[in-house]
Amino acid sequence: MAPVASTVRWADADRQALAEQLPEAVVLLPVGATEQHGPHLPTGTDALIAEAVCDAAARQAAARSPRPLIVTPVIPVGASEHHLPFGGTLSLSPETLSAVLLDLARSVAMQGGRRLVLVNGHGGNVGVCHAVAAAASTRYGLAVGHVDYWRMAEAEPEVPVPGHAGEFETSLVLVLRPEMVGDRAGRGRVPVPPAVPGVDLHTADAWQAIDGYTDRPEAADADTGRRRFGRLVTQLADRIVEIARVL
Repeated sequence: MAPVASTVRWADADRQALAEQLPEAVVLLPVGATEQHGPHLPTGTDALIAEAVCDAAARQAAARSPRPLIVTPVIPVGASEHHLPFGGTLSLSPETLSAVLLDLARSVAMQGGRRLVLVNGHGGNVGVCHAVAAAASTRYGLAVGHVDYWRMAEAEPEVPVPGHAGEFETSLVLVLRPEMVGDRAGRGRVPVPPAVPGVDLHTADAWQAIDGYTDRPEAADADTGRRRFGRLVTQLADRIVEIARVL
């Protein structure tokens, strides 16, 4: 099969075009969230970044991919119950998000799709996406991948990646939607949540202690954001091409 020249956006295509492409395509489904991102970033930050990285990576991968690439609309709400106390948050329970993603996987399979990749943009969705990928492959005969976009980033020991509304995410929003970045007054000492190596710890008190956002967003700049975004896109595009070749 010759490489395709472009991607297909599911919502822009008609049913016949999708029916023709789905059996051979890789379907990319960006999964975001709508939740508080401190006093300076929009609540749609996770959905914004997930969609932008997924779209750009699909476009970059298209010329090298042996399969068509179909990008679905972003899922704008995720599992964000830990942010509800701060306000500005819409959340699905993990159980509901799992059901939504499984229904979408079933929809893809029923219409002839065979390959699906969840491109996740929110830390609270990680466990759900992992479980859904395994369950959908068993239930619907799909090959399903799950990738958290920030795992494509370079290691930056001094900057938490992705953090939450900190320097990393703020730099990306400065590139994607700079007009939506509010005042980033310098913080005093940033409290460090309790941590145990090799263990994921979750406590409500930890989020309250850091006022719902991590590290130092005032240190973010657009030039660094562009470098990071470019790497994220290139690395994800490479993974998409590999997926298309092995499945």
